[in-house]
Amino acid sequence: MDGDEMTRIIWKLIKDILITPYVDLKTEYYDLGLKHRDETDDKVTVDAANATKKYGVAVKCATITPNYQRVEEYDLKEMWKSPNGTIRAILDGTVFRSPIIVKGITPYIPTWEKPIVIARHAYGDIYKAVDGLAGEGKAELTYTDTDGKKNTVTVFDFDGDGVVLAMHNTDKSIKSFAKACFNYALEVKMPLIFSAKDTISKKYDGKFKEIFEKIFNEEYKAEFEKEGVDYTYTLIDDAVARIIRSNGGVVWACKNYDGDVMSDMVATAFGSLAMMTSVLVSPDGVYEFEAAHGTVTRHYYKYLKGEETSTNPVATIFAWTGALKKRGALDGLSDLADFAERLERATIETIESGKMTGDLVGMFNLPGVKAEKLTTEEFIKEIAKKI
Repeated sequence: MDGDEMTRIIWKLIKDILITPYVDLKTEYYDLGLKHRDETDDKVTVDAANATKKYGVAVKCATITPNYQRVEEYDLKEMWKSPNGTIRAILDGTVFRSPIIVKGITPYIPTWEKPIVIARHAYGDIYKAVDGLAGEGKAELTYTDTDGKKNTVTVFDFDGDGVVLAMHNTDKSIKSFAKACFNYALEVKMPLIFSAKDTISKKYDGKFKEIFEKIFNEEYKAEFEKEGVDYTYTLIDDAVARIIRSNGGVVWACKNYDGDVMSDMVATAFGSLAMMTSVLVSPDGVYEFEAAHGTVTRHYYKYLKGEETSTNPVATIFAWTGALKKRGALDGLSDLADFAERLERATIETIESGKMTGDLVGMFNLPGVKAEKLTTEEFIKEIAKKI
């Protein structure tokens, strides 16, 4: 799934320099660039999600979620919803985001010696919300059951202009989220923390807490105790304090929006937003790999002016290698999985040899190795030399 702006440029460089010279790619291509989404009334996003379900493995470039400014800039028919939100709603599942650890890149939080994996619920909440503008009057939330019985609560009595927002989730999706988190924690043998805010959102977040506790006690508690793995529920503000004070080595399960924000915080603290992997795992075993960051708009505007950029492509490279490894594992293609492993090693060793993009230069500190800032294309070509 192709994307937008600077990451679209990087996407092509990675394919041309690091992938297609070595791999006979047999891919089904979907252009999720904003203009093409607009031309197809966003049908291409739905088609791409369904193709992901069909083939079981996908790799996605970063895309734009338009706001008012983007609608005007790209002359869009409407403000299309987040393509990631659309895809995740169709696939369901959980997004696992983990930092790429490299020697010489010291986290901003020096106690973080081990990876912190963000497990992000990938359905509902603000990404499938309905919102609107309000004026003087009463905003109400009405639920009508299958028998036609209505239950209405007042959201707010407005005495002037304002905004309203309605979110939803489903027990089915929350259960899938919980099981994915428990399974992942057992697989990697790391403690699991789930955080929400049930003291404020007593029914909405309370439902998440209740389902996690029920599934854990009924299906996972004995195995967690056997493996010596810990599960904890805590309020999200307490979880933030715990994570900051920790030495890492934990899986942090977050609701959709919380996971979006916290994964960026964790990635940046480990070194760079471009140094975090992201994979969506659906309940029926479908995998969608992508970078955990956006389209790097600022660098794209420089690129359009003909200026050289030093944009970090590592997370996008690891999206490709993750997808190739999974395809190799599912199809018994050991050569493909081995190539992907070697490409990851080549990427890390290139940085550890002192050759890197500008975002890493200021924080690189490896005795005897001097950091050299390369352009995006130069860095990718250095990786190719090591393959």
